Amino acid sequence: MPSRRTLLRAGAAGTAATAAQSLLAACGGTSGGAGGGPVTIEMWHGQTDTGKAAIQALVAEFQRTHPDIRVDIGGGVLSDAMLQKVTAALASGSYPDIAYIFGSDLASIARSPKVVDLTGTVRSGPTPWDRFWGPARAAVTVNGRVRAAPALLDSLAVVCNKKLFAAKGRDLPQPGWTWQDFTDTARALTDTPAGVFGTGWPGAGDEDTVWRVWPMVWDLGGDVVAGDGKHIGFRDTGVKALETVAALARDRSVYIDPKPGSEQMYQVFLSGRMGMVATGPWQLPDIVQAKVDYHVVPLPSYSGRPITISGPDTWTAFDNGPARVAATRTFLTWLMQPAQDVRWDIQAGSLPLSRATQALPQWTAQTRETTGLTVFTKALETARVRPNHAAYPQISEALGQAVTGVLLGRRTPAQALHDCARQADAALLIPR
Repeated sequence: MPSRRTLLRAGAAGTAATAAQSLLAACGGTSGGAGGGPVTIEMWHGQTDTGKAAIQALVAEFQRTHPDIRVDIGGGVLSDAMLQKVTAALASGSYPDIAYIFGSDLASIARSPKVVDLTGTVRSGPTPWDRFWGPARAAVTVNGRVRAAPALLDSLAVVCNKKLFAAKGRDLPQPGWTWQDFTDTARALTDTPAGVFGTGWPGAGDEDTVWRVWPMVWDLGGDVVAGDGKHIGFRDTGVKALETVAALARDRSVYIDPKPGSEQMYQVFLSGRMGMVATGPWQLPDIVQAKVDYHVVPLPSYSGRPITISGPDTWTAFDNGPARVAATRTFLTWLMQPAQDVRWDIQAGSLPLSRATQALPQWTAQTRETTGLTVFTKALETARVRPNHAAYPQISEALGQAVTGVLLGRRTPAQALHDCARQADAALLIPR
């Protein structure tokens, strides 16, 4: 089973322009239920393989129980390229009713007046809004309004190769461990002649590179954006976090994956040549399939307090007229309910969107069968999400360059953060 990050990010960049042209030509032909027929809505689901199969099955069931609504799941574009496609579609006036949008891109898309406000929909739905996990609620809320429906929920934890720990005589880490423990353990597990790394870190400078740093920043008291809204909130804490990254690089205990998607890093772990990897629940099926004897532990911290990051993605709705908006609200409300959510979670590698889903027997059985899954779910209690700020993509790009520079030994943490702050602060000053 491909990893979630592979599903969401692989292979889209080289086909972006062609896909955009074909996609825009293909849409716009759906109907709004004129003449008493079913209302047709178009959904750009962004999935492939297992995720695509899961959404196809759910849509088929929805249409059986809602014969007055037809959901066209076309598009043929992966999620990694969705922001570009949707932006072009909005500019052309020919856009879908629903698109799978990364949470970190929602603030940019939500500036369009064509994005449907779902505040009333989610807060009056069958599942009470306050039963959804905090990260799921935060990821879809922009300026106090719910601008999308939560689609996929995850968290970061550390997966350890028990065989490599035993070979080095190291005890497996436990909750409450520190980043110093992490770097010490990575150094002890590294066996350069044997091609074994203590850990890995994405080094492409993309969001995979960046989002692993935010729990470190938050734990140290920093934030992505400062309270004044004009500067980054991690000028000092970011240096401290990058010093931990620099220690891994100095020790040569970290495998640096130069390609987007982190597929090579995960392959090193799956082949038994990496002791620890920070990842999400989407990776567990691959780990089980590779027959790695593994242990899952929460992320380390500087303070000893539990903290992690969740990177929820969204189903964002667009206004193609009252009939299609009403049908879209009906479909998304149905899709978020526990009976459907649990099927999507198990098949597509998501964590439960709500505590109601978490309590279902199907999810309980899944946690019994999958070692470590409860660690990822419990981490949602202390997880935070990236801010829904229109400048976030520029902040992320600047920090990605900083992390990569430190990993490759080209910049000290202080130098890298200085350059990051200059670029990110400039982006924050742009009126939006």
